[in-house]
Amino acid sequence: MTDDATRAAALLREHRASIDRLDAILVYTLGERFKHTQAVGKLKAEHDLPPSDPSREAEQIARLEDLAKRADLDPEFAKKFLNFIIAEVIQHHEKHKEQQD
Repeated sequence: MTDDATRAAALLREHRASIDRLDAILVYTLGERFKHTQAVGKLKAEHDLPPSDPSREAEQIARLEDLAKRADLDPEFAKKFLNFIIAEVIQHHEKHKEQQD
């Protein structure tokens, strides 16, 4: 029994270490993504473009759903996640637009 429990504890540590590394990757990746969306927001504000681009957003959601299926991730979760990010980005773009006005 102890050997099984020891092996299970070691596997648990390995899984948790992988999860921690992946969380760091996600955070840094989101940070990089938001750097680009901030630049897009400033560009849109400077050129009086709308903060939101519904056709682009729909394309991105469809693309992410397809990627999620291929990655064996629930496409509905991926869609909710991207919608959350898009809403945050639009909010940032609206702030840039307000600063230009």
